[in-house]
Amino acid sequence: MHKLEVVGAKKLKGQIRISGSKNSSLPILAATLLSSKKIILKNLPKVKDIDTMVDLLCSLGSKINYTRNKLLINNSRQNKKFASYSLVKTMRAGILVLGPLLAKFGSAKVSLPGGCAIGTRPIDIHLKALSKLGVKYKILQGYVYATAPNGLIGNRIRFPKISVGATENLIIASCFAKGKTILSNCAIEPEIDDLVKFLNKMGCKINWLTKRSLQIIGVKNLKDITYSVMFDRIEAGTYLIAAAVTEGHLKLKNVDPNIIKTEINILKKIGSKIRIYKNEVHIYGKAKIKKKNIRTSPYPGFPTDLQAQIMVLLCKANKKSIIKESIFENRFMHVAELNRMGAKISINGNKAYIQGNTNFTAAELMATDLRASVSLILAALCAKGKSVINRIYHLDRGYEDIEKKLKRVGAKIRRLN
Repeated sequence: MHKLEVVGAKKLKGQIRISGSKNSSLPILAATLLSSKKIILKNLPKVKDIDTMVDLLCSLGSKINYTRNKLLINNSRQNKKFASYSLVKTMRAGILVLGPLLAKFGSAKVSLPGGCAIGTRPIDIHLKALSKLGVKYKILQGYVYATAPNGLIGNRIRFPKISVGATENLIIASCFAKGKTILSNCAIEPEIDDLVKFLNKMGCKINWLTKRSLQIIGVKNLKDITYSVMFDRIEAGTYLIAAAVTEGHLKLKNVDPNIIKTEINILKKIGSKIRIYKNEVHIYGKAKIKKKNIRTSPYPGFPTDLQAQIMVLLCKANKKSIIKESIFENRFMHVAELNRMGAKISINGNKAYIQGNTNFTAAELMATDLRASVSLILAALCAKGKSVINRIYHLDRGYEDIEKKLKRVGAKIRRLN
């Protein structure tokens, strides 16, 4: 099993090109199932979750030519509608094939999804919303059996709470529904807007009515397209924090600063100096780090996917900070490992109390999920001595070439077998 060795206490300096978005690529890949035309996708990140989704599409009959960061899809003979547990178990986004399969074939059998153990993340919101489009479903032995006896029929649907996955699934499914569908209380993450742009370019008819509601007019015909996926805002946020925590200076390329305004503003308040350009962000980390109370929330709030990373930075702040995790109920598993490195963090319910003034010391560590993995790297980068991080297969699900990118900006990091 692979592990990472990190020798810390080095300031990161240089430039990093941010990869395409994993969280945007996955729903877009699922949405390609709607089409029987040629689709070319560019700027895909080379990460394990993308490989898994490609394998899932191939198992459903898609013909895919996959070169690094570019993918050619031909679905002219795609006719299968069974997504097996063996392919869905490692990745939450596997459930996103349910919507397009129902739209295309009127029935599907899809395994309940897996992914990181950061919370229950039930799919009942997906299923109840799909039922309002005419879907009947049952769950047996870990699989969703779903049918739309009369095809999908447009309807007004209000999500009971904001859900990124349910919003994506319903947008995709509604593209082939008869008539008009209006979705309200939608998630508005940039990755959802990227999905909408992709679908519209392919020939769908989707438009935003208000900030959290959109209208979809069902279509029957789609067209050949080439589409480039947006940048990965979580990767960008991770490297911004890496510069801040090591008192480094990094130039991030291939980013849209407007999309990460919240993260930039919080880092400025914590003490970093940040300059914004058209497609770049330059950050200068400072020795003095200020305390900050943070609450994770749906976009445009502070993302839960950066909670573990920002916690490392707040460990070095001058006073006590509090992080309230409002998205997932089990996303503090990295805390025990950070405390082993010298942090003083206590948990009470969904709040983490961070004492600050931490001087991290090297340790042998165990990654528990994707974002926790990278938080341990950040702590190791500013710790004295050599740290070893085990179970990094989580990391490979979401970060492209992380060791190479960090090495290029001065980190002492290597992968061990």
